[in-house]
Amino acid sequence: MNSIHMRGAVLDDTQAISTLFRNQISVWQRFSASGRVEDVPYEALTIYERWLHGGPWMSVETAAIHLSHLLRGAGIPLVVEAEGKIAAYAEAYRGVEPEPYGSHIHVAQIMVHPDFSYAGLQDLILNDVMEQARIARLSRVTANCLASDSQTQSLYTQHGMTPISRIRRYNLPAKSGQGFYKVVEHPADNPQQINNWFMPVGRLGSSHQQWETFWPQTWHAIAEIRERRTHRLQFSASGQEALIYCQQQLYNPRAVEVFMWSPKPLTTQLLTALRDWTHREGYRTLVLSVNDDTAKVFGTEAEADGYFEDVYGVSI
Repeated sequence: MNSIHMRGAVLDDTQAISTLFRNQISVWQRFSASGRVEDVPYEALTIYERWLHGGPWMSVETAAIHLSHLLRGAGIPLVVEAEGKIAAYAEAYRGVEPEPYGSHIHVAQIMVHPDFSYAGLQDLILNDVMEQARIARLSRVTANCLASDSQTQSLYTQHGMTPISRIRRYNLPAKSGQGFYKVVEHPADNPQQINNWFMPVGRLGSSHQQWETFWPQTWHAIAEIRERRTHRLQFSASGQEALIYCQQQLYNPRAVEVFMWSPKPLTTQLLTALRDWTHREGYRTLVLSVNDDTAKVFGTEAEADGYFEDVYGVSI
């Protein structure tokens, strides 16, 4: 094999990275006019229909927007070149959160071309990210992993990473509640607002990664995404401030996914206010991903749906 070279991604890499991700999809599908799932050629899909197969990397148009967003400072995109082509891609985010995360680089994803699956590229990427963390004098490297993904768990363990938190997903009924709270629209998307804040709800990825994914209105050029109900809000309840992003579920319009950033952990008063506000907005179910300590605030009405991720970390 020729020399392997790792570097920061550039906009000219967009097509190659998109191809790397699209090669993971064996069948392209969409709903027919009668509501049935049908197999179709990739070229027959709209940009949004491609998006539904895996997000922005599924078409070169949205891939360019996403990579441009990362290159303007949102994240750290990396590529590995081998045999004259892009053999792997990685995406990471710097952030500062209260413990157990601290100052860190979070590895959001690693994608390796199947032809290079045994070339040790994942190890190369993790070693490079850890070196970046040392140079920047950050305290930790973190990454999320599905509990069922034993292969990725083994990779992280081999690099000294151990589970530091578990995030479970719950359904909680929206409900009218008593108490005083204030809610205002909050479109400002500067990530410095959440520096060293907790992310008690929705941390399926680092706090900074989730912020850059949801808060900026990056995808409003796509009509189907723009028309989906979303809310960017500043909450104040019993002295606790929070920035909260709510997103209507794609296939269950009466349910809303919640992501929250706050200087403090979640309190009962803030949760009561959130349940009341979502009920007034016509939602019936809140979808909340939290660690086990935060889940204690829910009481007996919340139901875990069985989905959970572990957050792995290693001190640098």
